[in-house]
Amino acid sequence: MNNGTTREEAVNQKPEQRLTALPISDGVACAPVRLIMRDSGEYVPRYHIADARVEEEKARLHRALQAAAKSIDKVVALVKERVGEVHANIFLAQKMIVEDAALVREATEKIDKEHINAESASVDVLDSYESKLLELDDDYLKDRASDIGEARRRILEMFRQERKDRDGALEKPSEEESGGSRIIVAEELMPGDTVAFNAGNTAGFVTERGGLASHVAILARAMGIPAVSGIPDLLQKIGPDDHVIINGTTGECIINPKRQTLNLYPALGRLAPKRDVTVPPVPGFQVFGNINTAHEAALARDMGAEGIGLYRTEFEFILADRILNEDEQYERYARVVKDMEGRPVYIRLADLGGDKAARFLNLPAEENPALGYRGARLLLGQPALLRAQARAIARASVHGPVHVIYPMIVDDQQFLKLRARFLQSINDIEAGEIEHGVMFEVPAACICAENLLKVADFGSIGSNDLAQYLLAVDRDNGLVAGDYNPDRQAFWQIIEHIAAAAEQCGKSLSLCGEMGGQPQFLPKLIARNIRCVSVSPRLIGLARVTARRAQHLMTQETKND
Repeated sequence: MNNGTTREEAVNQKPEQRLTALPISDGVACAPVRLIMRDSGEYVPRYHIADARVEEEKARLHRALQAAAKSIDKVVALVKERVGEVHANIFLAQKMIVEDAALVREATEKIDKEHINAESASVDVLDSYESKLLELDDDYLKDRASDIGEARRRILEMFRQERKDRDGALEKPSEEESGGSRIIVAEELMPGDTVAFNAGNTAGFVTERGGLASHVAILARAMGIPAVSGIPDLLQKIGPDDHVIINGTTGECIINPKRQTLNLYPALGRLAPKRDVTVPPVPGFQVFGNINTAHEAALARDMGAEGIGLYRTEFEFILADRILNEDEQYERYARVVKDMEGRPVYIRLADLGGDKAARFLNLPAEENPALGYRGARLLLGQPALLRAQARAIARASVHGPVHVIYPMIVDDQQFLKLRARFLQSINDIEAGEIEHGVMFEVPAACICAENLLKVADFGSIGSNDLAQYLLAVDRDNGLVAGDYNPDRQAFWQIIEHIAAAAEQCGKSLSLCGEMGGQPQFLPKLIARNIRCVSVSPRLIGLARVTARRAQHLMTQETKND
């Protein structure tokens, strides 16, 4: 088995349950589960601990509470200095909650009796306090429930910081993951959460929400990890000490499989498709790599990428859980450019907001974030964010050619305004070769592709979001997953229109999205004059094999005609 767990260990006394899910990433896996509970924007790990770990877990609880109290003291002191003592007193209520003896006692009892981790124990107790306040017929007391929420957030931040300090920015397996891989189980996983999991200690993903084009599906396929989704009330059906078999090809999910069931899967861990295959370049057809973090560039290079076609820089911020300063961004971008050894690197400006909301930006809640403050709009509204990123990219460009992609552009005027601010930010920096291009993902921009390509240096089609906005289908919503299918006449007409505009304007055009690496779509893209795609590094070989076959078939058809 792929997690080092024996078949005998995987079998327990619980009854076997079989669930039907949506298959979203190929492969089969069997492993203990790791539950990820979401709370106020935080994902809270929930897992069972052994008897020998109880005292250590209590110690973790005390350390987190003490650290949270100290962090509040710092806030109080800062507010006193900058605003005044009256306003500083607002935070004292949070400190009283963190230091409450009842919280310590009840959370400790939960660890003792239920053998659950400290994060879960503290959140369970605070949730019970909050629900009681919200039930009261007193507006003042109901408002105090927000203090509990803030206290809970601070405590969870201390646990997260402890884990980060111990594990080296999440690159090492955490204690609960040691001894073998886990299948991650959650209601929903946001983009940054999926990337943060260590691929070496993650056997698979099971989520309640998320379709074939959801972020968890895209990232799971990029990591070569099996995944299924679309199971209602998932966290009520799977417990922290369960074992699960998932089949990312059929959608089968088996909880606590019996020995007889395990015997039906003799090749567990070896059923995932072999994607990590290096294939020589195809004449007349380029395949670039998509990356989310700087350290992935080396993999793209090793897989033979002809460049980086999409560097999703927002993931660097999401993983750090803060805005990176100019120097920190420069280090990451320069590493990517250097790793590619002169091959082009397409860096997308941070596409934050929408489905990649970042709490560190302190943005107001939006009723419809997909159509709200995101992409180009957010960059225009956050000049400090744009300036730091622009300067970091310009500094990195001295190490090799850089192409800047502007996200969620609506029309040429918006692009020109954003590009002007970029150039203004770097007017005192020595830079190398930089080109500026448009991401075609908003239907309005696609319709006016010719106008945009007259002023932009290149174009890049973001097929994932384009299909979502064109078809009015939320790609992260499992309820409508069946409707998310770009293989429709309207979509292909849009692709043809953009390709024709690029040819007419003499500008290069690429497609960076899941369909660029899918055999059922790639021949159709080639037939519509798409000669460059950017895919997950592990899919580069598959894309080239498919492209070579498609070119051969087109040549044969031409001869027959």
